[in-house]
Amino acid sequence: MKNIWLLVVLAFLLASCGDRRSSTPVQFSDQVVPELGISEKQLQDKILGMLVGSAIGDAMGAPTEMWAREDIKLAYGFVEGLDSMIREVSPEGIWIANLPAGGTTDDTRWKELTSTYLLTQDRNELDAKDFAKEVLARYESYTEEFKKIESTDPEPFESVSLKLGWLQEWAKVSQPFIDENLVGYADSLGKFYGGEMVCAGLLYAPSLGAFFPGNPEKAYQEAYKLSFYDLGYAKDISAQAAAMTAAGMSPNATKDDLIASLRVDPANYFESRLVGRTAYTILKNALLIASESDKQDSLGNQLSADSKALQFAFKQLDQRLQDMPFHAGEIWLQTLTAMIYADFEFMGTLTFLVNYGRDNDTTSAVAGAILGAFYGFEQLPKLEREKVLQVNKELLGIDLEQIANELTAHMTGQK
Repeated sequence: MKNIWLLVVLAFLLASCGDRRSSTPVQFSDQVVPELGISEKQLQDKILGMLVGSAIGDAMGAPTEMWAREDIKLAYGFVEGLDSMIREVSPEGIWIANLPAGGTTDDTRWKELTSTYLLTQDRNELDAKDFAKEVLARYESYTEEFKKIESTDPEPFESVSLKLGWLQEWAKVSQPFIDENLVGYADSLGKFYGGEMVCAGLLYAPSLGAFFPGNPEKAYQEAYKLSFYDLGYAKDISAQAAAMTAAGMSPNATKDDLIASLRVDPANYFESRLVGRTAYTILKNALLIASESDKQDSLGNQLSADSKALQFAFKQLDQRLQDMPFHAGEIWLQTLTAMIYADFEFMGTLTFLVNYGRDNDTTSAVAGAILGAFYGFEQLPKLEREKVLQVNKELLGIDLEQIANELTAHMTGQK
């Protein structure tokens, strides 16, 4: 009976990720695509790096998502790699209980959904309504699944209910946005997840940034258009995450380029009267915390459990917590602080974020996506990258390599 139930769950999960066609692998060349300023092979490597880097971060944080630091330390010790997910299912979390190491949550599902949308888009400009339609269509596909269930057992209903719960808040905003119903859109957005400034756009912004390699200003502008699920300065933060990813997509990108991309301000937030640009204040706080932390430990081992520098950085972040762990400003401060503290080293950044706790699968997924785009797939840690590729494909129906190939072909005019 358990085996039959597992097959049912897997079938539902495979269906939830859309009908991705299997196709003959595309051969990408070393030839530079003039309008992109990057070769086909480099582009594929960086897109796959963004997707897999995000999935590694997601998978590292998923076992202890929303946990307090003390609980993480008690159950897992000092986390430095992937581990199994002995936890309950939830709409935004895992959809199969007790996933093995490498399993992922909604942070990776959003990359898949956004990639499906990008495959329908023109390379020069994204259509915001099309994105809302993609989200709404996915939600409606789940409602159809629910209607077609003929079993009297509760398990199939519970499985599809997870999917519906994942996108139900998003669907409420999507419909009036598509209809250009301004009153309805304003009302639904004001009540999105209770009106909290949740990190909506940060879940998919790196995917948008990867679509505009080496062009952070364009990435910012397009991501800003698609930040219509965000409230307030969360829109600026989402667009910044896209800009940072785009900067890292350049084949000659440096760490300084990543930081410099955060100065891009097409929406003119710096002109805000009295308040100014809150996202820039967040960057300054991240730089300050990293700098002051560095003074606390002269031994150079600043990513160990007993590091005075690490504990100092954690306490500084504690003083700047929001009411909700998934507040966009909190997520972005922790993400930037971790990257700067670890000198943009991939696993060091994720180690910082996972052990800090709070919404650590999302912070790690955002940082993993940006740094994955920066370094590319081939420079990601081999054990972790192969594990998330395998588990996501075989258990969750998300073929990250195929997605990267399809996006690369689409962006280079091969599809």
